[in-house]
Parts: sequence; structure tokens; C-alpha cells
Amino acid sequence: MGFAHNNVLHDNHFRKDWQSRVRTWFDQPGRKLRRRQARKTKAAALGARPLELLRPAVRGQTIRYNRKIREGRGFTLAELKEAGISRKSARGVGIVVDHRRRNLSEEGKALNVERLKAYKARLIVFPRNAKKPKKGDTTGDDLKAETTRAQIALPNPYVHEAPRKITEEEREFKAYRTLRDEWANAKHEGARKARAAKKAEEDAAKKK
Repeated sequence: MGFAHNNVLHDNHFRKDWQSRVRTWFDQPGRKLRRRQARKTKAAALGARPLELLRPAVRGQTIRYNRKIREGRGFTLAELKEAGISRKSARGVGIVVDHRRRNLSEEGKALNVERLKAYKARLIVFPRNAKKPKKGDTTGDDLKAETTRAQIALPNPYVHEAPRKITEEEREFKAYRTLRDEWANAKHEGARKARAAKKAEEDAAKKK
């Protein structure tokens, strides 16, 4: 392609030796293999420790996702206290603690307490010195029990009920009408109270 008309002449620089400045990634397969071997070595050194830390079962945020149960950041201090696990020893046995989280419902708290108790029942703590086991270490035949590194599964978010016949009371119940009435009551509650108070004042003034 040649030059034509009264345009600016090209001033391209093609002597920058760009090949030496390109970042290559030829060691990707080798690095992948080394990472895999490092993970295997670390897992072997950890022994029968669980693959992941234990986290609480929490509901997703907002109306869109609160039907689902997912893993939370950590257990609350109230949940640990009810399950009989101290805050210090929790992290040592693979339980994550989140001191900022608060329990907003009794059902959610009970669910996580049961989760902690189930984990505690399955837990085997190998003593560092077999001759001098410390408080909380597993002793006796429990040390020979079969171990698993799989984590405790999250509970089912739905409680399925057995099929049954609809009662006459349920058949007569008008859900939409009830919701609208409750919404109207909540909306006009302040105005109704103010009107009632004003009327009471007027009646008191008339009696005088």
C-alpha cells in the first residue's frame, strides 16, 4: 500500500526488540505439577485433619436468595457457648469463629448448635504425646476408629410434609384479603391513633 495525497508521512518504529519484553508462560505445566505435589505433601503432613474448616449454615441475604442455605463466615459466640466449645479451642479443632455475627432467630441458632454438636461427636483429637494426653484429647479405642476427611453436609432447607387433606378452616381462609387488611392496618395505624386522641380531647373539652 503506497502513499497518496497530501497526508502525514508514516513514522513507525519497528526496532524496539519487542520479543525480549514479552512475558512468556512456558512453565505453566511444570508449576501446575509442583502445586499439586505441594498440596499432596501438605495433606499427608496434616494427617486426618478435615479438608475444610467447619462453617455455620446461614440463609442467603435478600428475599431472592433467603430460601437457600449456604456456608457462613463463622459461628457466633452464643452458638459456641451453647454447644460447650470455648472460643480459643474452637479454631484449634477446625471451627471458624466470627465474633461480629449475631443470631437473629432461634431456629438458625439451634440449627448451628446441632451442627457443632454433630461435629464434636465425630471429632477425634490425636494427642501430641500418647503417654501424656491433655484435656480434650481422644484416648483409648476411639483413636482406632475409622476417620473421614469429608465435611458435614449442609442441612436441607425444606422440611417436607406428608400429604394430607385440606381442613375446612384452611379452605375458608382468605389469604389475600388477610394480607391486604394487615397492610392497611399497619399503614393507617398512626393516623387512626391521632384521630382517636383528638376526639378524646374534644370530648374532654365538651364535658368541662
